Amino acid sequence: MDLRVGRHPVLGDMGKGTPVTIYVDGRPLTAREGEPIAAALYANGIKTTRYSSRSGEPRGPFCMIGRCTECAMTVDGVPNVRTCLTPVRDGMRVETPGRSRS
Repeated sequence: MDLRVGRHPVLGDMGKGTPVTIYVDGRPLTAREGEPIAAALYANGIKTTRYSSRSGEPRGPFCMIGRCTECAMTVDGVPNVRTCLTPVRDGMRVETPGRSRS
């Protein structure tokens, strides 16, 4: 089953895209150039983008249109990037926030 997003409500048709490599917490993953980072993560089986600061529970993309910030991660050293709207490009470095220690 293909878990890739075909049409995004904000970004439009995703098309096939050229296969590229992104690095998530140092691990190489295959993505399609131009697809949202969150969609590429989901297609690779990664559903957690952060952990709740209150309960420590895993959280993942919710709205996929940039409103809720559940998908915010560090991308190429820039914190709080909305990965549901940020297109993948080759060599990108994505870091997931660590679990809360509270």
